[in-house]
Formats: sequence, C-alpha cells, structure tokens
Amino acid sequence: MSDDLVINAKVTVPAGELSFSASRSSGPGGQHVNTTDSRIQLRWNLRESVALTEVQRNRLLKFFASRLTEAGELILACDTNRSQRRNREEVVQRLAALVREALIPPKPRRKTRPTAASRERRLQDKRRRSNLKKGRGSGNEPE
Repeated sequence: MSDDLVINAKVTVPAGELSFSASRSSGPGGQHVNTTDSRIQLRWNLRESVALTEVQRNRLLKFFASRLTEAGELILACDTNRSQRRNREEVVQRLAALVREALIPPKPRRKTRPTAASRERRLQDKRRRSNLKKGRGSGNEPE
C-alpha cells in the first residue's frame, strides 16, 4: 500500500513531497501534561510539486497565497488529539480537503442587465432624493 495522498481522480501527491515534523503541543502544563511531541506539522512545497499541472499549480498558489512561505511551502499543523498518529491523519485529511476545494474551477460570471422595473425604481428614487435636496435651499428658513 502506498502512502501517496490521493486528492481526486486526477491529482495524487507523492508521499516524498510531504514532510512531517512533531513538536510539543501548546496548552496549560502540569505534571506530565503536554510533554509528548504530539503536535504534527505538515509541509508541502506547491511550487516544486510534480503532482500538479501548471493550471492547477497556479490555481493553488492563488488560493493559498496568504498561507504560503516565501519558498512556496504550505504549512498545516494539528494538535487536537493526544496521539501523534491521529494528528498526522487529521492534518493529511485537512490538506486533501483544502486542495480539493481549491481545485474546483470558479463559476464564470454571467452578464446580467437590470430589469426595466428596477431601472424605473432607481430613477424615481433619484428624483425623490433630488426634490428633497431642492427643498433644503434658501427661502425655507424659519423666521
């Protein structure tokens, strides 16, 4: 069985492109609390990935722009579980879900035109507002 990450039918990330590191989980301390390295950090370099086509790479780079390092690495971490193995599984599932979401092409925008009724309402509102402002002019001051 391969450890490659299957995103969808067309994209599979080779296991060699994903690097994992373990560290101490944050949270309040105490006697023998949070002393195991159960927090898992996943790194994946999008710019150098062989699993993606250029179109997919560009879409992912745009989608993850605010989350990438200067080198183009996406970093995800998980420390919700006390087990390192479960945190690793969860962070891998999270990566797969995020990439799946990012690969969905955006729906093209259809040009629409305002209806005749909405144009007429807009013009009536403009006339009403104009008359209201005209009524504020000089000559209407109290004595």
